[in-house]
Amino acid sequence: MKTKILFIMSSLRNGGAERSLVNLLQLFDYQKYEVDLLLFQEEGIFLEQLPNEVHILHDCDILHLLYAKGNNRIKGIKHPLLTFDHYWGTFWARKKTESMYASRQYRWEHYYKDRIPSIKTKKYDVAISYLHGEQLYYLVDKVDAKRKIAWIHTDYSKLNALEEHDLKYMRQVDSVVSISNICVETLCKTFPSIKEKFCMLPNLTSSSSIKYLAEKEYPKEYGGDEFKIVSVGRLIHLKGFDMAVDAASILKENGLKFSWFILGDGELKTELNMQIKNKNVDDCVFLLGATDNPYKYMDGADILVQTSRYEGKSVVLDEAKILGKPIVVTNYDTVKDQVNDNEGVIVNMSSEAIAAGIMKIIPRIDEIHTYLNAHEYGNQDEIYKYYQLIDNV
Repeated sequence: MKTKILFIMSSLRNGGAERSLVNLLQLFDYQKYEVDLLLFQEEGIFLEQLPNEVHILHDCDILHLLYAKGNNRIKGIKHPLLTFDHYWGTFWARKKTESMYASRQYRWEHYYKDRIPSIKTKKYDVAISYLHGEQLYYLVDKVDAKRKIAWIHTDYSKLNALEEHDLKYMRQVDSVVSISNICVETLCKTFPSIKEKFCMLPNLTSSSSIKYLAEKEYPKEYGGDEFKIVSVGRLIHLKGFDMAVDAASILKENGLKFSWFILGDGELKTELNMQIKNKNVDDCVFLLGATDNPYKYMDGADILVQTSRYEGKSVVLDEAKILGKPIVVTNYDTVKDQVNDNEGVIVNMSSEAIAAGIMKIIPRIDEIHTYLNAHEYGNQDEIYKYYQLIDNV
């Protein structure tokens, strides 16, 4: 009999955790495991990449309405109480707390928890919340499973969370997984009373899949022989694309001929477009939006630049190394776990340092490219560690 597993995720829009989950599900052994997937928002560019064996739970109307965005919010007109709970709960949660993450903790506890029904049609052998926050709370409060596992894909210390609230939930799961040793160390320091629950599992990346997608086609946006820079990430503050635009302005003033392509969508798109225009770099910085195949852009670029203010562990950096792309990356807390001097340049967190790092790496591109291509960065074989955790071996 197959082991019944439920994965719980926010959506499959563009993001490192979303891509990590899809990579995992593409490698899964469906002869051994029966997999259901519950999405708070049933949307995203990675939906089409899910294996056919993954069964998406559709009968979650209240959950989907409370977490609907954009045009999907219109459906809430037919459910005025839910719409009221969403807007009133969100308003008061933000008034009562000091961070976005904490406001969602408050909103779940005081408004959403009693509104959202439990899953009653199935009992699972293992249930996994693949993102921190509300997915963890849903796992504990609404799912019947013999074992429960939570994932935290970031540096917990950066969340400005209500720690006692999360501790209450973490106590009720069997394991809490994070994606780097530094992230696990942070969790152990923050929650020493449950440190035995924490463990590290790396995000899985398949070299063969990434290289196959990279070679499918050449980006139509890529023109002539100018120097090509690519960045990948959501257009939000923590990704630091405001620093990227300022760095581009410096590079242009210094006479570098280049095109900088940024892949991703997010709340700062309008603001970044205005900054690009005001800095007079609209002829060399291009926001291309989200794509289900960033690899063709990465493969066709000369270098990858990541300007993040923090990361747990970056999926993008591992993918860039698989494609042999030299890296310029800002010096956030966990970066030295992923990039060494042979693979790229780590710079201070400023536009000036990013621009200087790009100029510094240009003479070394061939050297770094040769080094990267001589090493294997895919870790698909490590899926056995996931099976050991799931099977409680």
